[in-house]
Amino acid sequence: MTVSVPIKSIDLRQGSAISLHSLTWQDCENILEDLGEDRHTRIAYYQGTLEIMSPLSRHERPHRIAGDIVKAILDAQGRDWEDFGSTTFYRRGSAGVEPDTCFYVANAALVRDCQERIDVDIYPPPDLAIESDVTSKTLLSAYEAIAVPEIWIYRDDSLKIFLLADGHYFESERSLLFPNLAIKTLIPQLVSRAIAIGASSMLREFRKSLSNTFKES
Repeated sequence: MTVSVPIKSIDLRQGSAISLHSLTWQDCENILEDLGEDRHTRIAYYQGTLEIMSPLSRHERPHRIAGDIVKAILDAQGRDWEDFGSTTFYRRGSAGVEPDTCFYVANAALVRDCQERIDVDIYPPPDLAIESDVTSKTLLSAYEAIAVPEIWIYRDDSLKIFLLADGHYFESERSLLFPNLAIKTLIPQLVSRAIAIGASSMLREFRKSLSNTFKES
């Protein structure tokens, strides 16, 4: 006997995840509609497997701070950007993903009017996605299918940078978006500083240091 339950009746504890198999992308879209926009879960879909993840509350802060740091650097460099947060990106029939947060830089002007889920066969993927505490193979496979060029994964007070090449990610010591900055060490230092003195105080300090750096250069 097959038992069907409403997707909203599934109650995930913080830090837990559930995997659903043999689903089409249309099934995934129907589930997203059922879940609604006002939710605290993230999804990753790749070749029939849908993962629904409920992040820990402590998971949220590092990627938000890292996102503020990214904005501060881009502003200091005079570069345009668009913050798309946890927007759903998908390639119909194969993959879908919701980053913890993400940014458009090179293609910022092309996506300013986008307000719904983004089909990467129509619009380019974001230049950078930031994730916290990632252990999911489905999530990284989805990112590869969607072809996000750079992912930062913050976990255990350290940052790993992954760049896309020939359809697969490799770990890098340098950022593609900020090749002249030691991002791998800078982000953990600034996240720790934000937790110690407050995010706003850290950002004021950091913006001042950036202003001095770019003024000298």
